[in-house]
Amino acid sequence: MSSSVITGIGSLVTNDPALGEGPLGLLEDAAVVIDGEHVAWVGPSAQAPAADEAYDAAGRAVVPGFVDSHSHLVFAGDRTREFNARMSGRAYTAGGIRTTVAATRAASDEELHANVARYVAEALRQGTTTIETKSGYGLTPHDEARGLRIAGAHADEVTYLGAHIVAPEYADDPAGYVDLVTGPMLDACAPYARWVDVFCERGAFDGDQARAILTAGAARGLVPRVHANQLGHGPGVQLAVELDAASADHCTHLTDADVDALASGRTVATLLPGAEFSTRAVYPDARRLIDAGVTVALSTDCNPGSSFTSSMPFCVAVAVRDMRMTPDEAVRAATWGGARALRREDVGHLAPGARADLVLLDAPSHVHLAYRPGVPLVAGVWRRGVRVPA
Repeated sequence: MSSSVITGIGSLVTNDPALGEGPLGLLEDAAVVIDGEHVAWVGPSAQAPAADEAYDAAGRAVVPGFVDSHSHLVFAGDRTREFNARMSGRAYTAGGIRTTVAATRAASDEELHANVARYVAEALRQGTTTIETKSGYGLTPHDEARGLRIAGAHADEVTYLGAHIVAPEYADDPAGYVDLVTGPMLDACAPYARWVDVFCERGAFDGDQARAILTAGAARGLVPRVHANQLGHGPGVQLAVELDAASADHCTHLTDADVDALASGRTVATLLPGAEFSTRAVYPDARRLIDAGVTVALSTDCNPGSSFTSSMPFCVAVAVRDMRMTPDEAVRAATWGGARALRREDVGHLAPGARADLVLLDAPSHVHLAYRPGVPLVAGVWRRGVRVPA
């Protein structure tokens, strides 16, 4: 296995306070040595040891690869008309998630593989080196298991989301659908997933249903995560903390008790600004969470209905502009925070021993991710120690 060294880094975000300044562990005029798939050394550029290959960052910034811990990439079809109507202030009743369910069920395996590969590659070009994705657009045992198998061929982390909505066939029998999700569907899906998720929200699954689904998944070895408190106040956050879920995702509408619960446990609050941006909804208050000591992650929620973006830099910029995060906090949430939401110790930072996932920015500082929104600042990406072709 070959080694490489990147020298002349103007500003390096390590996310290790032991290596540099502040929570980001910032180092100036720095270098990183990569040995195989891992970071071998970090320090001043002038002291960098030799390696087989050398790259000169020429004063540009380097950050850890983004960790996108919440996406929905296994789908077919298009909901452009729905988005256009929503942004134009017109009513639209074509079916929302059910529209995507129908299209996904009808798609071939080859079509779904191609779609997931496309969006993972799109995210990688924008600096996302670790990505989670979910099932949830099949809603039958066969289609959910198929979705998870396809997801696993492309994504780092895979989540069983049979409890996205009640399947159309069970519209008049939600209890029967919960039995399916916790029984035959779980049996079919558990071998292909690490996580179990549920959309705990009005119009989807209530607290009791969500508890039954998450505990059934946990009994099969799947770790809970929860779509929580997106559309209004509800039991999702409290349930996530009670069950020691890895993350409570959305967290838009929180009571003081919800914030206190998150601060007292290890459940990460994963915020998804693309969803609020694409639906003109109120943004979650990241400042309130951070000031309370809650661990916060940022993710894209990439999906065809409410957040059709794969861009973590975009989410960083929106979080700074509209969620009261500082640029440092947003970058840390998009890297280290995402790793915490996936309970990963090997990604999200650039200390020796970490996976060599890093992003070279065409800018002198990570702050430019928020300072220059919409500008394609990613000049290079290394994943598992290998530079990704441009």
